Amino acid sequence: MNEIIIASNNKHKIEEIKAILKDRFDHIYSLSDKGIDVEIEEDGDTFYENALKKAREVSRLSGSPALADDSGLIVEHLGGPGVYSARFAGYPCDHEKNNDLLLRKLKGIENRKARFVCCVVVYYPNGKIVKAKGETLGEITLERRGSGGFGYDPIFYSYDLKKTFGEATPQEKNSVSHRKRALEQLLSLIV
Repeated sequence: MNEIIIASNNKHKIEEIKAILKDRFDHIYSLSDKGIDVEIEEDGDTFYENALKKAREVSRLSGSPALADDSGLIVEHLGGPGVYSARFAGYPCDHEKNNDLLLRKLKGIENRKARFVCCVVVYYPNGKIVKAKGETLGEITLERRGSGGFGYDPIFYSYDLKKTFGEATPQEKNSVSHRKRALEQLLSLIV
């Protein structure tokens, strides 16, 4: 397989996926590269359901294999926000508000353990499905640290990196991220 379409409109996510997959595919396209203007509602109960829905719809629209992921943060004390991570503080998605709300909910809480989870799916026009999952462990800091990354990165302290994802370079984050681990597993299944 030398061509794949990333079923996402999130430019940060697209950049991360392209950086991780760049040596494995000749052509990696975003939706805008292919002229596909679609917002697919993530209304599944699991990361897998959301990723499958997006990949299937983009494959149907494009006639090409499509890769989608759904990912989120699971804070042990809260049991979530999980599939609601992007919309934790409501609509429209606002990373600053999400971070503020999470920090408020954890105020005074000792157990700040958290993990990022990513489920990736490749859906082929013939209906074949390949899926994989990755996780990275850490904890929620008491305040924002660093200005890199996106989403919860400034408040997620990575046990692997010994700093927040917000303090990490894109290369450092991509070396240990949940998305990287899911994509590596996926590549072992499709190559």
